[in-house]
Amino acid sequence: MSLSHHRWRLTKKILTGLFFIAVIVLIVVYARKIDWQDVGRSVRDYSPATLLIATAWVVISYLLYGCYDLLGRAYCGHKLAKRQVMLVSFICYAFNLTLSTWVGGIAMRYRLYSRLGLPGATITRIFSLSITTNWLGYIVLGGVIFVAGVVDLPAHWYISDVTLRMVGSVLLLISGVYLWACAFAKRRYWEVKGQKLILPSCRFALLQMLISSANWMVMAMIIWLLLGQSINYFFVLGVLLVSSIAGVIVHIPAGIGVLEAVFIALLAGEHASQGTIIAALLAYRVLYFFIPLALATVCYLGLESRAKKLRAKNEKVMAK
Repeated sequence: MSLSHHRWRLTKKILTGLFFIAVIVLIVVYARKIDWQDVGRSVRDYSPATLLIATAWVVISYLLYGCYDLLGRAYCGHKLAKRQVMLVSFICYAFNLTLSTWVGGIAMRYRLYSRLGLPGATITRIFSLSITTNWLGYIVLGGVIFVAGVVDLPAHWYISDVTLRMVGSVLLLISGVYLWACAFAKRRYWEVKGQKLILPSCRFALLQMLISSANWMVMAMIIWLLLGQSINYFFVLGVLLVSSIAGVIVHIPAGIGVLEAVFIALLAGEHASQGTIIAALLAYRVLYFFIPLALATVCYLGLESRAKKLRAKNEKVMAK
């Protein structure tokens, strides 16, 4: 390992640690200012209809995420049944959201797909495509939202509106380069550590962007509904995008605290009370994180109990 690489890793760890400390301090400061009685009132004020509609959007979001692995099925050409692919995707996504990408996105995928009969190389390509698809949607939406100046950053915040627009421009450039490469690149594959990475078609890339963008927009829709629909939807979407990248930088399981800190910093006061924001995010976590995790745990145990039988059936299909 080179000295410069070692210094960069050390610098990254220090910056991540400082950001983590800043988030904790921000949470503590805001927690002392929050009117928890207001939070309780906001939670009690949710109508059954609102919670039912939000739950429906949660189901739609998980189905959209399942399409990432269906794209992986088409990309790799494996023959696992679509319902098995969707089930594995649901389990992995629920564990990924709460217990980190390493647990849900990687370890759980390798465990389940290998139990169902897929080789490691294929699983790696599925996981890589899923990650790419997820962030392609983020890049497209983030580019549009940030360049359009939808997110109104506070004057005292860490970055300025101009910087955010520059970030948006870079994101749009990245998405454009990816589409251009998929459409016109003459070299269509590379080998990285024994893994063959094949560049998809432009149509496939557009489908990745469309499905992933729809999923990010649905997540924002859930929060927007729980906030009472009183704030501009695209502003809520922009705040979600900002909080999501902050959560990735900090690497806290489920992004606990980061989501709340960013939403409070950007929405509290002029747009909504702190109690309303906290109540909405608590409800969002229950509907989007915790209930699916409980269901995914049951599904995981069921899939594990049937894995040998399913693998034998899959091997017969693959042998044809």
